Amino acid sequence: MIKLVVFDMAGTVVNENNVVYKTLHQAITGGGVDVSLHQVLALGAGKEKFKAIVDIVNEFAPHHSGETVNQIYSRFVTMLDQAYQDLAVTPIEGAEQLFQSLKQKGVFVVLNTGYKKETATQLLDKLGWTKGVTYDELVTASDVASTRPQPDMIYHAMKLCGITDARTVLKIGDSIIDIEEGKNAGCAVTVGITTGAHTRTQLESANPDYIIDRLPDLLTWIDEVR
Repeated sequence: MIKLVVFDMAGTVVNENNVVYKTLHQAITGGGVDVSLHQVLALGAGKEKFKAIVDIVNEFAPHHSGETVNQIYSRFVTMLDQAYQDLAVTPIEGAEQLFQSLKQKGVFVVLNTGYKKETATQLLDKLGWTKGVTYDELVTASDVASTRPQPDMIYHAMKLCGITDARTVLKIGDSIIDIEEGKNAGCAVTVGITTGAHTRTQLESANPDYIIDRLPDLLTWIDEVR
């Protein structure tokens, strides 16, 4: 029986037009690393953003120093704050209705993200989503010692909701690392969704239990899992 669904945010339930990864790409290339947006998405999607920068720089420009990484991250944070000021943010189609349906079934709805708390809160404020009404809890990279693909954020979500058995948890996200996070936590079900960073083929490489194209599709079989 599923008691908790842990949703990734950007690309899964929040449409922010990939502004974070476009900004990340600009910051990294501005730091002298020759990398495409596709490569940034492939290697960095879903990760805490400093870790994403470290991994991308190590992969494509290993000769760069740690100071270069710090400078890129500092530039990224400044650029992202500016980008968010005028950013139009909308829910992924069906997100709010899905949350309501799950809550009516007595299933906890938790949002989790590789963003820092301030960034995630800014997104939620733009959407008008409120804790205890739209969703139950928010867990971000700022809340744990180790981020994706480590399972700490899911474990923290479980603790907040009073859930002790990961076999009652479903994790859904738009990136490979979301699926890895769910598997590492021992979740009963991992679901990839094609609305965000990674393609169906990329998601398939992580062996999720299901891949869906639309959020409402989650309801077509969740009762069977329950």
